[in-house]
Amino acid sequence: MPKMKTKSSCKKRFKITAKGKIKAGQAGKRHGMIKRSTKFIRDARGTQVLSKADEQIIKPMMPYSR
Repeated sequence: MPKMKTKSSCKKRFKITAKGKIKAGQAGKRHGMIKRSTKFIRDARGTQVLSKADEQIIKPMMPYSR
């Protein structure tokens, strides 16, 4: 059997944790920070763990990262 391919967009944007969850960067922080509240900016620092529904979309695109 040939190797399965990993989606290039996914390998650039997501990391798998030791427990198999998916980490991603926080959305909504590229521009327009003036209109965002200080609380939003503070809470959106760093990365977040994706929800179960989003995880099921991403995992098939990354077959070797399990």
